[in-house]
Amino acid sequence: MKEGLPLVTTALHSYPCCFPCEPPSWTDRTAAICYRVAMRQQPLGRTGFSASVLGIGDLADRSIPLSTCVATLRRALDYGLNLLDTAPMYEEGYSEEIVGAALKGRRDGVFLIDKIDELDEPVAPQVDASLQRLGLEEVDLFAFHAVNDLPAWGRIESGAMEELARCRQAGKVRFRGVSSHSPEVLRAAVTSGLCDVVMFPVGPFVDRRYVEETLPLARAHGVGAISFKTFGAGKLLGDTTGYNAPLRVRPRGKFGSGGTSPSPAEEPELPRLGVAECLHYTLTLGPDVVLLGLSYPNEQDEAFRAFERFQPLAPGQMREIERRATEAIEGKGPCWWNPPA
Repeated sequence: MKEGLPLVTTALHSYPCCFPCEPPSWTDRTAAICYRVAMRQQPLGRTGFSASVLGIGDLADRSIPLSTCVATLRRALDYGLNLLDTAPMYEEGYSEEIVGAALKGRRDGVFLIDKIDELDEPVAPQVDASLQRLGLEEVDLFAFHAVNDLPAWGRIESGAMEELARCRQAGKVRFRGVSSHSPEVLRAAVTSGLCDVVMFPVGPFVDRRYVEETLPLARAHGVGAISFKTFGAGKLLGDTTGYNAPLRVRPRGKFGSGGTSPSPAEEPELPRLGVAECLHYTLTLGPDVVLLGLSYPNEQDEAFRAFERFQPLAPGQMREIERRATEAIEGKGPCWWNPPA
């Protein structure tokens, strides 16, 4: 249980380190291990696993060679992140292939989450297909993916969870959970006693129920709380409708994938927040793990530098970031993770 413990209050530079100013060059394995020692860990609910405060989200881009994606993922593991999330739907299985390749020879000590994407289909074949793509015999947790209404949760609760329990008995998975964009579903899942972990949005622009209801409820029940949407699907950081979909047509939108910034004459820059502001906001709220998309080395470096500088924000600072997030999200399309109040 987390009650009575401080939130993530220890910045990386509080630890003795031979690289006090900048992250190491990642060719130096000793340097990477030095930084690993500094990555804060805390219990992931009742699983018994000590998870890194930052987790590795979806990392997949079919335009990038497998070897490059694997190296990028291992770079995050070298930094000390030890929780990894994937799903069959992420680039049609490519994410699972990357994860499986990256974990060869270093599976121990990593908490691996995969998903059940097809909520109304039999569970066991989906588990087996994911394990085959991963090249593994077991995953730490399978989460039912995007369970966003109570009828869907009811079907999972009354049948699919038992199917997943049989997969657990067969040694294919250790824990069960859900990811959801519905506070009502999350409340039902946490209180059901069937979920070891729940995954839900926490960030500067999310429905307040995730923060004020879901997060404390998960803590009270010993259920692991893993957050996503720290950057609002990218909307808070740039001019995008989400997940790099540009407000105007350009290649993927990410600089790392060939995207270019529009000139002022073409399109005015919309309000935005910085990586550190978003990450510090979420870290202050204190989910067990803050899941980040870390698809490129430059993205990783910016997130890691922000983590190193973290100090909990005061209430006034939190309110100011919320205010600016409301401005930064405007005009960038629907926020599908926020259900109607």
